[in-house]
Amino acid sequence: MQSVIKKIVLESALAVSSSAVLAHSGHEHTSSFMSGFSHPLGGLDHLLAMVAVGLWAASLGGRALYAVPVAFVAMMLLGGGAAMAGLSVPFVEQGILLSVIVLGALVLGAKRLPVVACAAIAGGFAIFHGVAHGMEMPLSASGAQYALGFALATAALHGAGVGFGQWMARIGTPLVTRVGGSVIALMGMLLALA
Repeated sequence: MQSVIKKIVLESALAVSSSAVLAHSGHEHTSSFMSGFSHPLGGLDHLLAMVAVGLWAASLGGRALYAVPVAFVAMMLLGGGAAMAGLSVPFVEQGILLSVIVLGALVLGAKRLPVVACAAIAGGFAIFHGVAHGMEMPLSASGAQYALGFALATAALHGAGVGFGQWMARIGTPLVTRVGGSVIALMGMLLALA
């Protein structure tokens, strides 16, 4: 798993740097891929929820280590596709904020549920994130490239959460992961009040 995470992060970094190198001065045009890639990184609510998914998966371990992040990315792509197709989903912002609070609380409580339930929770919240990404896609963007961008950025954020959670468990400080969950949940509450 660590080699997969390293590969995703490396490929993402190369994509970012190669776009910057190829950019011509005075032509501030962002590619469809880069627009999608930057979207999850640009919003604190998305960033917190996606890292929380990785932390939660790491605390669960076993099959959940892969199933929870994969369910999130798959359902996020479904939500993004629905929005790109013009379908309306109610309460998108509320769903995103709720995801930050609930996922942070699940990390804090180190809540163990069946893997299918964990994947369903992550996937249910991911729909809202995907719809938000799809609704904010630039009109000139290629839907497939944009979706690939936000899917890879999300996978990298999940990987960061998984890596951090596993590292904390390995050095015998899983409490730090739980504290991280409380910070995420608190930030979600603050974002909801803002």
